[in-house]
Amino acid sequence: MLIRQGDARDSRLDRKLAFALAAVAGGLNAAAFHEVGFFAANMTGNVSALSSLIATGQWWYGLGYLAIVVAFIVGAAVSTLAIAAGLRRGVVTIYARIILAEAACLAMLGLGLWLVRATADRASGVPLLVLALSFLMGLQNAIVTHISDARVRTTHISGMATDIGIGLARLLDRGPDKVPLAVRAAIITKLRLHAGTVLSFCTGGVAGVLAWRLIGDLSFTAAGALLSLIAWFSIVAAKAPTT
Repeated sequence: MLIRQGDARDSRLDRKLAFALAAVAGGLNAAAFHEVGFFAANMTGNVSALSSLIATGQWWYGLGYLAIVVAFIVGAAVSTLAIAAGLRRGVVTIYARIILAEAACLAMLGLGLWLVRATADRASGVPLLVLALSFLMGLQNAIVTHISDARVRTTHISGMATDIGIGLARLLDRGPDKVPLAVRAAIITKLRLHAGTVLSFCTGGVAGVLAWRLIGDLSFTAAGALLSLIAWFSIVAAKAPTT
C-alpha cells in the first residue's frame, strides 16, 4: 500500500491507501474541531476565515488562521523533501517510514497533551494541537499525492465531491449504455475511489469524535498507533522475500 508508486499502483492499492488514511484524517480533523473548534486540514475554510478577519480589521485573530495554513504548507514541504531524499538513496520504504514518523508524532502529541492537561486547564496546549495536526495533515497529504501521482487525496473533500459530480454527469450525459466500455470502466473506477474516500473520511470523523469523548487526548495517540500499524505492515511486506 505504501511501497508501489505512480503507474506501478493499481486501483485496488489506491483505494486501500485512500480509505485507510482518509479515515484517520477524518478522525483527527473531527476530533480536533470537537475539542477546540478549529479544522486542522480544511485549508479552504481556514483561508476563508483568514480573509474574513482581515476584511473586518481583526488582523491579530487572523494570524492564528494564517499560522494553520502555513503549518500545513510546511508539513507538505517537509514531506516532499524527505521523500526526495529517500528516493535518491533508493529507500523503497520511504513513504511508509514517513507515515511511521507521523504516527510517532501523533502518539507523543496525544500523550503530551493528556499529561499536561491532567495538571492544568483544558485550554492548555490548544495552539500546539491545532498547528501540530495541521502540519501532520500537510505531511500526510503530500505523501499520498506523490505516491499516487495525485490520483489520491485524503483531506481534499471539495475536490473529490467535484470529481464525483463530474463522473456521474459523464455517465448520464449520453446514457451509461452509450459510453464506451473502457471509458465507463475508468469513470466507475474513479467514482469508487472518490466516493469511498469521502465515506471513509466521514466514518473516520464519527469514530474520531466518539474516541475523543471516550478517552480524550489519548485518541490522538490511538490514531498514531493505527497509522504505525499501516506503515509497519507495508515495511514488512517490502522486506518479505518474493517467489
